[in-house]
Amino acid sequence: MSEQARRRPHKPYRRPQKDPVRMLAFEALRAVDERDAYANLVLPPLLKKAREKGDFDGRDAALATELVYGTLRRQGTYDAIISACIDRPLREVDPPVLDVLALGAHQLLGTRIPTHAAVSASVELARVVLGDGRAKFVNAVLRKISQQDLDAWVAQVAPPYDKDAEDHLAVVHSHPRWVVSALWDALGGGRAGIEDLLEADNERPEVTLVARPGRSTTEELAAVTETLPGRWSPYALRMAEGGEPGAIEAVKDGRAGVQDEGSQLVALALANATLEGSDARWLDGCAGPGGKAALLAALASERGAALLASEKQPHRARLVERALAGNPGPYQVIAADGTRPPWRPGSFDRVLMDVPCSGLGALRRRPEARWRRRPEDLDGFAPLQRALLTEALSAVRVGGIVGYATCSPHLAETRVVVDDVLKKVGGAELIDARPYMPGVPALGDGPDVQLWPHLHGTDAMYLALLRRTA
Repeated sequence: MSEQARRRPHKPYRRPQKDPVRMLAFEALRAVDERDAYANLVLPPLLKKAREKGDFDGRDAALATELVYGTLRRQGTYDAIISACIDRPLREVDPPVLDVLALGAHQLLGTRIPTHAAVSASVELARVVLGDGRAKFVNAVLRKISQQDLDAWVAQVAPPYDKDAEDHLAVVHSHPRWVVSALWDALGGGRAGIEDLLEADNERPEVTLVARPGRSTTEELAAVTETLPGRWSPYALRMAEGGEPGAIEAVKDGRAGVQDEGSQLVALALANATLEGSDARWLDGCAGPGGKAALLAALASERGAALLASEKQPHRARLVERALAGNPGPYQVIAADGTRPPWRPGSFDRVLMDVPCSGLGALRRRPEARWRRRPEDLDGFAPLQRALLTEALSAVRVGGIVGYATCSPHLAETRVVVDDVLKKVGGAELIDARPYMPGVPALGDGPDVQLWPHLHGTDAMYLALLRRTA
């Protein structure tokens, strides 16, 4: 060692500083990855705990939320960019390191955080959660990423549209290729429509309230919080950004709720479909967690009808009980399997069967679902969806109405299921659902209805109405 090196003063070690916002965002991403948790379930308790400790104010909570959801929505795009900046396959990078890199990439490419702040904060986070050695790797990668903006990176890492349209859209809009293909098939049309849909999937959804009829009103809700009218449902209000629905008294006591307008429209269409004869007994055959059941119960109460809400999973049945508590009219909640029901055939006048599905219609709310689902998952849902619709048609009386609904636009979960069951069961017919969504545009050729985020501002809910004829 030279004399000069020996005389150089030794730089003291600086302990990394914990940033509560980025630590929380990292913790949420790890929960999503390690436990297959959903961010919309993981994040609220983490934010509540941080507020109680005094670590967070409103701006901190907003930034943490943006970091988590923004990173998850753009994960595919960020992975492609990170892959271009490292000399090994992405699968060989430890998942916690990838989470830190993706958080850093989002700050650099998806927010207005200054470059130096985004890099330094991410490296500091890496020092805390990964150690100094891997923090150097994070620093090197993020400095490469910082050399271009998002558009320039996408132009570099995405294949040209005219060479591979689906792969191009998958990288540009951060969806798995198979999801792009499935959504395009369901939507039909050219490039503009699918790009609009994929872009809508990456936008933050509005918080929509439902004023449960006979229990609260939109006027009451509008008087206590800043809102805009719903677009289509007479019971809907859209909350201003940053509003806290849980702080509203009517929401606390169950007279109102948080419910996407697409879900409201599905329940209203079933409730309003023309029916001859008795209209006294309604069934929600897959009622958990209870949003549609609560709206149906309120509508049934106004007409003197009773709702039976059935949910297979006991813990979800308890959520349904909580959602329906205080409903003025008669109702019952049971834990039962809709494919082996305890009720007698022909017992009901109206039946809603909102079946378990891939959830591809709610990617705005659960962006991580796009990376968690696989094409083969649809094979697992298919027998259950057919069995539930078959039992729904058995449960309704002749002349009664069944609503088959999914929060997925995938044709294998929508029209294919309905067509298959109609061919197999007989004694039922499709009726036009479009007149029961008055004022809603772009409902297609019917008789079934597919709602879309980019056209209707709702989740991509599907509804087919069927009348039992024999």
